Amino acid sequence: MSDLLERVTTFRASFARRQAAETIELPGAFTVHDPDFSHSQEHNQLIVDASDADPAALPELATQGFGPRQQYRITVMDEALGERATPVLAAAGYDRDTQLILARETAGCALPEPAAHPVELAELRAAVFHQQLDWGLDEDLARQLTERRTARLRGAEKMFFLAARTPDGEIAAWADLYLDRTAGLAQLEDLVTAGPHREQGHGDTLLATGLALAAAAGIPQLFLIADVTDWPREWYSCRGFTELGRSYSFLNR
Repeated sequence: MSDLLERVTTFRASFARRQAAETIELPGAFTVHDPDFSHSQEHNQLIVDASDADPAALPELATQGFGPRQQYRITVMDEALGERATPVLAAAGYDRDTQLILARETAGCALPEPAAHPVELAELRAAVFHQQLDWGLDEDLARQLTERRTARLRGAEKMFFLAARTPDGEIAAWADLYLDRTAGLAQLEDLVTAGPHREQGHGDTLLATGLALAAAAGIPQLFLIADVTDWPREWYSCRGFTELGRSYSFLNR
């Protein structure tokens, strides 16, 4: 594992712990819990942050950490361990998603014109909620996936909700930006453009703004997570991001 990938892995585990309402430490892993967002898999999952955990033990660790539950999500941060765990978890009824960890340097990045700007969740809430509904989620789940952003405020040294706007001031796209000078890392997460405003450059505005704010804060690297099967991986590659490694997320059927 490269030094940068190791720092990213450490940051991701720390972020999960800091935003959690409760954590339970287990051998080579930990669970995060938040009863306020019980439908959010991000806030209720088993995270395996050790490289030497026993793959065969992971289903039982999930049960131990959560007790009886309809679904368990297990995130394995070490790529080699995730590969070893795949057949074991598949036999136990888990499907696997592959997450690409992409990064690039921030040196020389300047604010675009126009730039995105930090906003409060109160200003962003309606746009996020309506987008969740447009994706076909029911109201309760859409509300939880909107409001869970309040927990993310605890995750990093500094956290911003960035919004890009149309010329008339409507919020067209948004993303989370996490800044951590101690780790020397920034992360851009949940970059979304609302349906009516796609293909108008708002994603580029958010990405360029995030890179510029990280550079201004003296943070040399910005990383993000992209699903291996989704088109954004190519979009980010065209904008200077390279693959650091992979992690895996498993969800039981």
